[in-house]
Amino acid sequence: MLNGRGGKVGRVLGPALEAAGHELVDLEAAETMIDFTVPDAVEPNVRAALDHRIPCVIGTSGFDKARIDELALEANVPCFHAPNFAIGAVLLMRLAEEAAAFFPRAEIIELHNEAKRDAPSGTAKATAERLGRSAEIHSVRLPGLVAHQEVLFGGDGQLLTIRHDAFSREAYVPGVMLAVERLPSLPAGLTVGLETLL
Repeated sequence: MLNGRGGKVGRVLGPALEAAGHELVDLEAAETMIDFTVPDAVEPNVRAALDHRIPCVIGTSGFDKARIDELALEANVPCFHAPNFAIGAVLLMRLAEEAAAFFPRAEIIELHNEAKRDAPSGTAKATAERLGRSAEIHSVRLPGLVAHQEVLFGGDGQLLTIRHDAFSREAYVPGVMLAVERLPSLPAGLTVGLETLL
């Protein structure tokens, strides 16, 4: 089942799932529920899936992760969430975490389409957490953008920039496919981060 099938990611993800041999069915017949909706819809959607003991992949950001973890643990069902399903974005976070040990200051700039509801993005927040220090996040919302993030590290006489650009939502498909494939092997509760599957 794919919640948000008519959304920006869902319009790309639905056909990709079907091309990979997955059938999009109603919740009662589903083996996995995938949610790319809005923050307020996540908990009711996950609750409905857990009532049928269906594991969930959540691509929406801005929801209460602790609450979803609690519900999934109670149901003894695995759920998975990634702030970003693009493998390049996960590598950006990994490289930024390594660079943070060598530079005294960092700032994050994240750029998304003007329709994105949360600012800063879940990816920017996750990156800041991985840096292990306070990093200022600058959010840009403009038409024509998809998803872009850069981390700037400043040191004496130098600047290091690590950047990832998603020019289309096809960038998320391999990460979602990986999550769907690995979901049955995850423990009950909410597992967070595509890096846990790589």
